[in-house]
This record gives sequence, C-alpha cells and structure tokens, in this order.
Amino acid sequence: MKIDIHAHVVNRRYVDELVTHAGLSIQKTASGQTLMRRGNRTFLWYRDNMFDLEARVRDMDAKGIDMRALSLSTPNVYEWDAARQIEIARDINDATAAMVRAHPTRFVGLGSLPLADIGASLSELDRMTGELGLAGVAIGSNVGGVPLNDPRFEPVWARIDALELAVFEHPMFPTHTEDMEEFELPLRVGFVYDTTTAVARMIYSGIFERYPRFKYIMAHTGGALLMILERLDNGYRIFPDCRKYINRLPSEYAGHLYYDTCSFYGPALMMAHGIVGADHLLFGTDDPFIGSDSSHVDALPISAEDKAKIFGGNAARLLNVSGKVGR
Repeated sequence: MKIDIHAHVVNRRYVDELVTHAGLSIQKTASGQTLMRRGNRTFLWYRDNMFDLEARVRDMDAKGIDMRALSLSTPNVYEWDAARQIEIARDINDATAAMVRAHPTRFVGLGSLPLADIGASLSELDRMTGELGLAGVAIGSNVGGVPLNDPRFEPVWARIDALELAVFEHPMFPTHTEDMEEFELPLRVGFVYDTTTAVARMIYSGIFERYPRFKYIMAHTGGALLMILERLDNGYRIFPDCRKYINRLPSEYAGHLYYDTCSFYGPALMMAHGIVGADHLLFGTDDPFIGSDSSHVDALPISAEDKAKIFGGNAARLLNVSGKVGR
C-alpha cells in the first residue's frame, strides 16, 4: 500500500482568483509551464494537465500509488483579507471534497482554514470534518507573516488536538525576501528556512508540550529541522528564554513529529530515519509539481517492514483511512 501524503489540489478557479488578486504576471515556458510571477520570482506555476483529475489518477496507476492526500499549496488562502479568506477557504475545501467524492478510494482531502479569522476557522473545522468528510488540515508555515506560535491561534490548536486531526504543514514564502529575488531562492531556500523556523518556534513556545497528541506532519522532510536539533537543544541548555515554555529538550518534541520524504535525497532520508525512525516518516511525491514516483524510498537500505510503514502504514493510521484505500 502506497499513500502519498504530499500531493496538491490544483484548481482553476483558485489560480485565476490568485492571479487577479495578487496582480501576478504570466509567463509561458517552452516546456509547457505557465509561471505566475511576482517581481523576479515565481509565485505559483502549472501545466494544463494538472487540472485533469482523471489524468492524475492514471499517473497514480502508472506509479503504483494507491492514494494521495490532497492539500492546497502556497500561498494557501492567506493572500486574501479575513473576509475573503473565509470565502476562498470554503471554495477550495468544497473543490477538494468533490475530488475525493469522485475517487473516494484514491484521494483523501486536507482542508484549509481562514486563519485570519479564528472563529471562522473553528466553524470551518467543524464543516470540514462533518459535512465535507475531510481527513485533516493543511496549514502554512506562516499566516500572512504571522508565526504559527502566535497566541491568537491557540484555540485552533486546541480544537485540532481535541479532534485528533492530522495537520500537514507546507512552507510559505518567508517574509522580507527582497534580497533573495534571483534564482528562485524564495522557493528553493526560503521554503526550507520557513518550515525550520516555524517548527522551532512551535517547539520552544510549548505547543507540542500542551498538545502532545498533535499529529503534525512537515513537508520536505522538515526543512533543516533535523540538521539543527543539537543547536536547538543547546539553546535550551544555555538560555532561559529557550526553556520558558518547555521542560524537555527540543529534540524530544521533534522526535514525536512526522516528516514526509520530499527531500528526495537518500542521505537526508537516512538521517531522518536514524533520528526519528520509520514510524515518523511518510511517503510523499509533491505531486503534481515534482510528481516523483516511489524510487527515492525504494532505494533506501532499510527493512521491508520499515518501508511498509513509510509507504502507507503511518499515513493510514494518522489519516484514519485504513480500509478505504484501493485501486
């Protein structure tokens, strides 16, 4: 069984709304990409076949992937003001649920929250898990520049913890990237930075201390978090501010979190396997933007039992989809 935890909703209405609202410029490439640009960087991009759901199912069949968890990529719904966020979140969650209904054994949905309005986010959580039947939540690494450990989000974390929902965190562009406006550095490096910073803040601020059942899954194998755990632990040992809200080393909290395989790099995945173990790794392809197959996990020199956990066992457990997967 192979469940892809890192796959994205690609929705024409959302793309058109984003281009108009954000004033993005359009650039076509010889390889068939449509790049939506802000200044000297790509804000979002697509190929026309990404909107074809049946083609995506055929691609899954060709790659031996049984199910994909669909979530909205950057910038999620956070580009809009609070009132419009509510409308955009409802629209994209409805679209995600429709994709799941079209292929209920092949897709599972992760909904987006209009986090500029906490009350509306709590209401949408209820609608997502009730009326729409979505399996979890997709969030960004910052919400319009507001860090995830901001106290305003506490009611959301409490509700998610009470519902025991899985959360898939996808990086957003970090704030203040004016000095990175070349070589797509906000995408290539900024994403890694923002995930790493977001989770370090969440650990130090005690979110995972207060909500130990929080099923928090990070894209791109957690950015650089696992590389800097000893630095974070040393912060706890040396500085009072770094142990103000927690009573254990940061590495202990990190060991209870979850990481996808979308670093795609064997040595990095083996490091993650050595630090957090197979029980905390989940297969991902970043479909359709990267659209990898399973070869980056197949090639790992680990046991068949560990691969089974990574490929599907862990995701089935976290998303509560055991028995729903099939081709």
